[in-house]
Amino acid sequence: MMKILLIGALSTASLYFAQAYPASAIPENLKKNADVVIRKDLTTVQINKVDDIKYQTNTVTTVLNKDGDSKAIMYIPYKKGDNISDVKVTIYDEAGKKIKSFSKSDFKDYANNPQGVFYSDNRMLTLSYTSATYPYTVDFAYQISNENTVFIPDFVPFSTTNTALEESQFKITNKSGIELKTKIYPSKYGYASVVEKDNGGEKVYSYQNVPAIEEASLIPQPVKILPKVSFTLTRFNLAGKEGTINSWADFGSWYYKNLVEPVAVSTPAIKAEVAALQLQGSTEEKVKKIYQYMQSKTRYIAVGLGIGGWLPMLPDEVQKKGYGDCKGLSNYMKVMLDEAGIPSYYCVINSSLSSVSFDPDFPRMGGNHIILMVPTEKDKIWLENTSQQIGFNHLSYNTTDRNVLSVSKNGIELINTPTYSAEQNKEKQTLKINIGEDNSITGEGSFSYTGSQYDYNLGFVSLGPKERNEALKSRLSVLNFEKVEMKNMVNDKDRAIISYDIDFKTNNFSKKAGNSLIFRAVPIFTDAVYKADEHRELPFEIRQSFEDEYEIAFNLPKGYKIDEIPNNVNITSEFGHYKLSFVKNGDEVKVMRKIQINKGIYPKEKYNEYVGFRKKTINMDNSKILITKI
Repeated sequence: MMKILLIGALSTASLYFAQAYPASAIPENLKKNADVVIRKDLTTVQINKVDDIKYQTNTVTTVLNKDGDSKAIMYIPYKKGDNISDVKVTIYDEAGKKIKSFSKSDFKDYANNPQGVFYSDNRMLTLSYTSATYPYTVDFAYQISNENTVFIPDFVPFSTTNTALEESQFKITNKSGIELKTKIYPSKYGYASVVEKDNGGEKVYSYQNVPAIEEASLIPQPVKILPKVSFTLTRFNLAGKEGTINSWADFGSWYYKNLVEPVAVSTPAIKAEVAALQLQGSTEEKVKKIYQYMQSKTRYIAVGLGIGGWLPMLPDEVQKKGYGDCKGLSNYMKVMLDEAGIPSYYCVINSSLSSVSFDPDFPRMGGNHIILMVPTEKDKIWLENTSQQIGFNHLSYNTTDRNVLSVSKNGIELINTPTYSAEQNKEKQTLKINIGEDNSITGEGSFSYTGSQYDYNLGFVSLGPKERNEALKSRLSVLNFEKVEMKNMVNDKDRAIISYDIDFKTNNFSKKAGNSLIFRAVPIFTDAVYKADEHRELPFEIRQSFEDEYEIAFNLPKGYKIDEIPNNVNITSEFGHYKLSFVKNGDEVKVMRKIQINKGIYPKEKYNEYVGFRKKTINMDNSKILITKI
């Protein structure tokens, strides 16, 4: 009898283990808006010494549909010298039955850079798995030990939309005797909360049942919605270089001594380069000449070598080879400025679509990009050194409106980058259009762009004439061009303005109504669809302020007169301003249209107000002009 009971118990245990992660066990509220559900995410961090840290991770993810495949990719980032062990992957079907298992030998080794990298110590082990059916579950575990203790990852529920979390725990044990600082950043919107337990040398943080953030219209990035916990050791190691983080000034001195000063070395060739430029005029004029010279002879290539990938290339390497990454190119530019007697500051920044700033009250290693700041009596000059095309003293939308770590021998100072106003992020459009009796139009136009709208058009610069026409045709597809030609393309790098002219023809623009023709007042318009949402759960974000100003002159066919034009309109809202006006002048009608949108994160309760405002502007853009045969 005991034997039978034992067999039964083992069978039951085996069945339970095999169905540990059936998809049916996922709570319904976590399936809503989710492509994947993280069933379990356990991380244990053990800090042994200033140069010895060990991570043990185990993540179980159920992929609900095809869109979730990319969110369950198994990868292990590492650097030379890291010790990776206990790599285990198990795949389960919908019922929780084991399908397949993998080990470390099944992973492939790549450079750890999604855009490709020229050479780097940063590597990544990756395992690709494709399932024929959904849902399926991936159980992924590994351990990794390394010497770099300056980077302890933030603890967040997840980092992408349409991802839900069932259970997550982050346990950090500090055996090093070094002070470990932590800081909890609650969700500003109460979307989730972290539970903290402190057992002396061991801290445990956890999240439970966090629903997915839907990829909805104007949704802020998860980093702006979710809570997080940050960590830093007051004494750390980075690739054999030990330092302290007791303050930004303290950390900045280490940063300057180890990552800036050693490579800020000029050479006779660089001295000769700067001398050959024969610099004259104001500081701004000198900086511009050096900057545009640097742009003309270098190109961006990702490089990740030296002190964990954080040490810039030597400037003579950049000078001779003509390439570098953001660190190397910024350092080369800095050394040339030094030769001209112009001080500049090496600035670490978080480059991202949503502005992410460093916490003034919680110093730690961070950032993913380097730019330069040049102080002048007039104002600060900001230099993005990785683009051959970008304008002087212009920062893109990825780096404006946030702070930087400005590094000097005296430490780190947190400085804000510029915030461009709507007037600075401007499109100016002038169209002259001839209305044809056959419903077609022919015309010519002039366009100019500044600020973030300059960034959106910078891609035209590197295209050939034919490619530009095709790209423009695609961008302005609402007009359904029969033909379009871009001419006189100019990238004014002195003022960061892109301008060009176009000639075009399109059919079926007008509609006949007896002896009359009816056509839109605004030919180039947005075809975005704005829908009200009575159940909006989260705020919405307008990431950039902008201003569009159009002047459109319609020339009537011979024998026609202006019969009806819409009334002038002026709409004001906290989200922006819209104005549309009309002027008749003989056989010409002129349309002036101006819209200004204000950036910001707005509460969910105002989303439908914003939708209403945008619907009004679109309706006015769709206003009709009526002309009649005499």
